[in-house]
Amino acid sequence: MSDTIAAVATGGGVSAVGIVRMSGDTALTVADSVFCTANGVRMKDAECRRMYYGEFIAQGDGSLVLFPYENHTREPSPCVIDLCLCMISKAPNSYTGEDTVEFHCHGSPVVLSEVLRVLFSHGVRQALPGEFTKRAFLNGRMDLTQAEAVIDLIEAETPAAAQNAAGQLSGSVSVKLEPIYNRLIDIIAHFHAVIDYPDEDIDEFKLQNYLSELRDVENELNKLLETHKRGKILRDGIPTAIIGRPNTGKSSLLNALLGYERAIVTDIAGTTRDTIEEKVIIGKILLRLIDTAGLRKTNDIIENAGVERTLAAIEQAGLVLAVLDGSQPLTNDDFDILHSIPPDVPKIAVVNKSDLPAMLDVSELDVFDILYCSISALSGEGLDTLDAEIQKMFPNGRTGGRFMCSTSNGGGRTHEPSPCSTPVLITNARQAEALSRAILCIHDAVEALTAAVTPDAVLTDIEAALGAIGEITGKTMREEMISRIFERFCVGK
Repeated sequence: MSDTIAAVATGGGVSAVGIVRMSGDTALTVADSVFCTANGVRMKDAECRRMYYGEFIAQGDGSLVLFPYENHTREPSPCVIDLCLCMISKAPNSYTGEDTVEFHCHGSPVVLSEVLRVLFSHGVRQALPGEFTKRAFLNGRMDLTQAEAVIDLIEAETPAAAQNAAGQLSGSVSVKLEPIYNRLIDIIAHFHAVIDYPDEDIDEFKLQNYLSELRDVENELNKLLETHKRGKILRDGIPTAIIGRPNTGKSSLLNALLGYERAIVTDIAGTTRDTIEEKVIIGKILLRLIDTAGLRKTNDIIENAGVERTLAAIEQAGLVLAVLDGSQPLTNDDFDILHSIPPDVPKIAVVNKSDLPAMLDVSELDVFDILYCSISALSGEGLDTLDAEIQKMFPNGRTGGRFMCSTSNGGGRTHEPSPCSTPVLITNARQAEALSRAILCIHDAVEALTAAVTPDAVLTDIEAALGAIGEITGKTMREEMISRIFERFCVGK
């Protein structure tokens, strides 16, 4: 990692400010070659994390400067690319653990491209996706859970998701795992100390003495793994199935919630034959809206396939919006649809078409213990009420258990739930998979202990669990896996 890298660290469009980041052994030397401070301070002597104003220049890079009022070119003299700010951080107290430089330029893509061109002419190379954060990990500035939290924070779509990612970036997952990792290390170390130093005064190694401790470790790991379902919903959004019989206004509701025409709306029954997914933020809640095919009995093979997908969406939903046609009485299909919703899934009956004469008797909904609200997807009337009911179900954008939601007493009344108290949520599938393997290994070790097998067999399971936990934080990760993880990152981070 001795080579020096650079990349644009801000977005690709025009902006007020654009940042070019550089990191590596020669970063300060290159900075002195391309940046002249207004007060004459050289960047290698500059104070860390202090902004210096000056000129970014192209000098001696082999290019020719064309003068607009002359009919010829001549050997270049120093050419000012931008008047900008420069800040340094010296190793090891920088983001990457190396000498780093940031040029805060005017946000023209042309200017930023020219800055990079000049840096490359001084032997700096283009940074790969995620390479700055990868260097931070390899240089011990952060562990793998913190590195993965960086991309989660960049991609966060709600305040709650950003807060959780920020907590992981500060090391919240590592704080949970480090004591468990050390306890397993102590068990293994004790065993090997007795074997390797038989003449020393070391307490006899008895596996049964560690049975309760292994069970405690298994319990702690299970508690952490149980947060993954909630963490996934926090990051990806609550899967929200919009269901109902044909022509009740499901696609119109999707369009109304999104604020634009995403789904085709016609009076022809069965227009929607496949699920359509879009995301929308309501308050602090990210919903993954799933517009489904109308539920009804039909001989159409394609429409039946859509119905099957609708039923699957209901089973996987974290929230169901059952759309009913308020201009018609409830039908047998409506009752079948409401009965198809699992009892533990939060649900709202959306009585649509309030702009037409009301024919639906909402008192008939009380038997389903379901919240309801009246809207017009066409005019937007009542959407504020629907938004408010959804936010009551998921206060602060959090979920608990399968889904933390309010309960209904019928008639649309709700009880406020308690907020989720879990401080750490596992949002990463890789981490969850490694946790599952660690738990299985500890479980096997406990079973082996109760079966009175030899210590070395039990310790094989404990070592496997240790390796799985090490994969989460990066202590035991293979190089190819590390490279694959950082491929998710954007260039410049």
